[in-house]
Amino acid sequence: MRSSIIWLVLSLYFALPVDSLHNHNTDSLDAFLQDSAFKSLVQHRPQTGALYRAFLPANLSGMEASIVRLRSRRLWNVGANFSNFQIPSRTRTMPHVKRLAIVYQDLGNWSDHYYSVPGYSMVTSVVGFMIFNASNARARRLKRISLDTRGRSIVIHFPDLTFPESMNSGAKCVAFSEHGTFHLSEMNQFNVCYSQDQGHFSIVVPMERKGQGNTKQRLFYLWIIGFMLGLGGLALVGYFGLVSKKLLKTQKIQVMERQSDEDLVLETVWVGRSKMPAATVTRTQPTIENGGFT
Repeated sequence: MRSSIIWLVLSLYFALPVDSLHNHNTDSLDAFLQDSAFKSLVQHRPQTGALYRAFLPANLSGMEASIVRLRSRRLWNVGANFSNFQIPSRTRTMPHVKRLAIVYQDLGNWSDHYYSVPGYSMVTSVVGFMIFNASNARARRLKRISLDTRGRSIVIHFPDLTFPESMNSGAKCVAFSEHGTFHLSEMNQFNVCYSQDQGHFSIVVPMERKGQGNTKQRLFYLWIIGFMLGLGGLALVGYFGLVSKKLLKTQKIQVMERQSDEDLVLETVWVGRSKMPAATVTRTQPTIENGGFT
């Protein structure tokens, strides 16, 4: 009985989906980055509309977090344009608050450790932003709120995006939700993605299957070899064509010389190595006046 209970507990433990553990890690990371950003805000005398960078420990080198505090009136009038995120004007918070704080994240080289998309590889770091109620400056913990953009899109820029042009057609924007799921969308404009709400974002490209790269390389080499063999074959055909043409021309000249020699009335003699025409030797026999021969 005891062994059955142990086996059931182990089965339930290992049957937990991987996404649950993944979500727990990302939630813990978000909470830590938010706390670090709030601490940096408290250490300064925060000015509305000023962006402050959070101090992160050395073991998170490559990761960045920053925070800005705004009035809801300013967000409604002009929107917010910080850290490569552009929130449009006429945006309001849900629920309505007097002040709000935006925490920006850039996971840098830690992106693959916390986020992944099956069948795709990320070509940019994962970036994100969260909205909090900052009306009470003395609150130890700020409450998260939502945004209502009234149908307008939030623009996310990826200025450091670089990859071969051949991947442009397969590049997609990915938005990671709080529940560990993700949503892929077409990237209509290079290094720009769009969203209707806060979250984490990146750009991905299809991952090459095993052997696909080797197959392409092998086909490329075969194409080069075939091209070189074809070029060599054309050169040989051209060479043999020229030789054949010269041989035919030589044979034709020989036939014409033979015919001219046969039709020639004059005999020919060899003088050294030269062949020269020679007339038949004829001599007029002398005659005596009386008609007799001498």
